[in-house]
Amino acid sequence: MVLQGSISHCSSSWQIIHPKLVLLLLLPLLVYFGNKTEAHYKNIPAVIVFGDSTVDAGNNNFIDTIAKGNFAPYGRDFDGGNKPTGRFCNGRLSTDFISDALGIKPFVPAYLDPAYSIEDFATGVTFASASTGYDNLTAQVLNVIPLWKQLEFFKEYKKRLEIYGGIATAQTIIQEAIFVISIGTNDFIVNYYVFPERSNQFTVEEYENFLLSISENFMLEIYKLGARKISLVGVPPIGCLPIVRTVFNLKFGRACREDLNEMSRSFNRKTRDLVSKLRREVKGLKLAFNDPYGLILSVVKHPHSYGIDIVAEGCCGTGVLELGFLCPKSNECSCPDANKYAFWDSVHPTEKLYRIIVDYTLNTTLRELS
Repeated sequence: MVLQGSISHCSSSWQIIHPKLVLLLLLPLLVYFGNKTEAHYKNIPAVIVFGDSTVDAGNNNFIDTIAKGNFAPYGRDFDGGNKPTGRFCNGRLSTDFISDALGIKPFVPAYLDPAYSIEDFATGVTFASASTGYDNLTAQVLNVIPLWKQLEFFKEYKKRLEIYGGIATAQTIIQEAIFVISIGTNDFIVNYYVFPERSNQFTVEEYENFLLSISENFMLEIYKLGARKISLVGVPPIGCLPIVRTVFNLKFGRACREDLNEMSRSFNRKTRDLVSKLRREVKGLKLAFNDPYGLILSVVKHPHSYGIDIVAEGCCGTGVLELGFLCPKSNECSCPDANKYAFWDSVHPTEKLYRIIVDYTLNTTLRELS
């Protein structure tokens, strides 16, 4: 096999080149472009995660709650197939993809999972709990782990890390790790718009401010404990979640609820302002705001541009209402190919959508932390 040809504006023609020589010439470029993500994020020792079901790898498996995803068809495409770990997805979550892209490990384990030790957690761990929120009342709805308890787990983790590797090593891991906080959606769809206590106490705008005060205090707390690189994730277009289309907008043909999308935009604007404020005021803190709203809305409006066909229903069951224990355990009741769907169940993204989100954030907002 040879390469031949001529280029009109060049004075000489291509010579016959052996294919092995071509590979040798191109190899440095291939290596560079193939590893540019890892090269940009070098020296990141761990991914440490707080939040809700978008980043819970199975902590809820080990508490007394019905908010679990440790049964089929969850995990249908995880690590070779049919491995329900407690992730509310058919496969991996965004934080798994982030960890993998950084060259750390392919999965971020759940802190409460006894199958893992501090040796595993030293390179990444998630304290997240499905169905939780910033607001303690949100966690109480389904008896899950509130954010303050996740903070206590992190303090415990830090002590275990110090015993395992020494104080200096533990300090370095925590200071250089990327912290991901993904939370907030449940405060609205599980709490504020469902139960009267908070909606009687606050207007929507006031409730947003209440949640953001909790967010600010939480980030300052983990900063005091050594965190220096934090990615704060905003909320998606809540009005376009399949369950919201069904429960809140059935009479309008399950179109996206624009008022709830406006609430999402408002909350994200305030979150961005909070991030800017803390960047100015807190010395040594690298804080990035990861706003998923625009990208997910683009997928919803232009799915075929992303290789997706269906956005108004999830893959699980009918896709309009099912999630958690309501997802039929038989794969026969779910779609045959989750890659054609934006949502796995009526709330949570498919592995494909998570990958799309992470591919974008690795080259945008997360670069601010390196």
